Amino acid sequence: MELADRSVVVVGSGFGGLSTACYLADAGADVTVVEKNEQLGGRASVLERDGFRFDMGPSWYLMPDVFERFFGHFGRSPDEYYGLEHLDPHYGIFFKDGDEVTVTADREATKATFEEYEPGAGAALDAYLEESEETYDIGMEHFVYEDRPRFRDYVDLDVVRHARGLTFLGSMQGHVEEYFDHPKLQQIMQYTLVFLGGSPKNTPALYNLMSHVDFNLGVHYPVANDEEGESRGGMGVVVDGIAELGAELGVEYRTDSEVESILGSAGNFRVELDTDGSEEGDYLRADLVVSDADYAHTEQELLPPQSRQYDADYWDSRTYAPSAFLLYLGVEGDVDGLEHHTLVLPSDWNDHFDKIFEDPEWPDDPAYYLCVPSETDETVAPEGHSNLFALVPIAPGLEDGPETRERYRDLVLDDIAENTGVELRDRIVLEESFCVSDFADRYNSIEGTALGLAHTLRQTGPLRPGHRSSEVPGLYFTGSFTTPGIGVPMCLISGQHTADAVLEDYGR
Repeated sequence: MELADRSVVVVGSGFGGLSTACYLADAGADVTVVEKNEQLGGRASVLERDGFRFDMGPSWYLMPDVFERFFGHFGRSPDEYYGLEHLDPHYGIFFKDGDEVTVTADREATKATFEEYEPGAGAALDAYLEESEETYDIGMEHFVYEDRPRFRDYVDLDVVRHARGLTFLGSMQGHVEEYFDHPKLQQIMQYTLVFLGGSPKNTPALYNLMSHVDFNLGVHYPVANDEEGESRGGMGVVVDGIAELGAELGVEYRTDSEVESILGSAGNFRVELDTDGSEEGDYLRADLVVSDADYAHTEQELLPPQSRQYDADYWDSRTYAPSAFLLYLGVEGDVDGLEHHTLVLPSDWNDHFDKIFEDPEWPDDPAYYLCVPSETDETVAPEGHSNLFALVPIAPGLEDGPETRERYRDLVLDDIAENTGVELRDRIVLEESFCVSDFADRYNSIEGTALGLAHTLRQTGPLRPGHRSSEVPGLYFTGSFTTPGIGVPMCLISGQHTADAVLEDYGR
């Protein structure tokens, strides 16, 4: 039986699930995506309330070449679904000792800023970014776009030839120290590790490629017109664009349909659903199943014990990316001084990372991120108001009861006022928080991680869980727990890897 004769259920509509669905539908499969929540996108949910619109999850549009490649596979381009506005400045940084740095698209201006902190740092930046670009080009072409799920996939002359010069071993901290001595410059080169769910000490030096993404490829903001012709922006429009592409390819979508169990195997799957009681005993039959749900949740909760690849001890032993404390705020007036993307960093952030990965507890001097899309997009807030959210990376698994959240909310608002000069307290007209327990409840996320498995040296490449189930023929996995890993672009690519595995097993 060819794939064109098969039905596929994709569990979860994050970027990995949406991507896999597109590839499989394009190959002729009959694809249905089922989503637990009321909207597509997984962690890329959108919160709309009282005229405010927030990206609840990812808010940085990075690596535009990955999106172009994805849409190009189907003979389309991103601009058929949404446009991009290049952000300049890329972001602002407030250091808590009073220093401020603005990173712009002007490389010479950035080099001059680096020189102010350390003589020779401008030339070091050029050298670092040259290596970063080479790492990106080689890494993407031969180690990201080309899936290598097993150790033996690395033992061939082609891999060895392309790997020459790439730094696989060692930490980002040690690598960056080879170029910059000043701790603030090191922080600027390493902040993107938050997007990978790691710290400078536990993330492989290979991920210096993220600096090429940041400085050379730039930061963008997606914008599209809705059905009424009204402009709207944010990562939600990217979700809408990919879902629209999927629909054009024949993908069907079912929201408000939580999967309760996955039973059977290739040719005879039964995917049981909880549809809020509207259709008791509802289920879908499928020849194949792809799970974009949290990998650990799928294994521990959706599959019977005999169908699991990993036991509870395996999942307990993993290093998870941070969770987050998020405050979504609608405020009266402007927030002058904050860029669309703003980082607030203590002079020494080692203590914060230690409280995520070494000795988990709520950080008392946090490093955090502020997103102010109303600086770019007037449609995300009512006239005369601003839209922003604060994101503090915290350890997964922390208790986050009401008293803890209220205490930390006050700490964050005080910290914003002290270190950015923006006082928000008396101007807040809308406020929502999201934290560890919400990630667990809304996304079935193990320990409430916001991202998935961290990119430590022991959880990179073939050391991540595989796309194929080794126990259930016809069951596959996609998304941030698999290769190539965390982040929206990586999940798009993961969708292709998963689809390729299905096609390899069941033909074109």
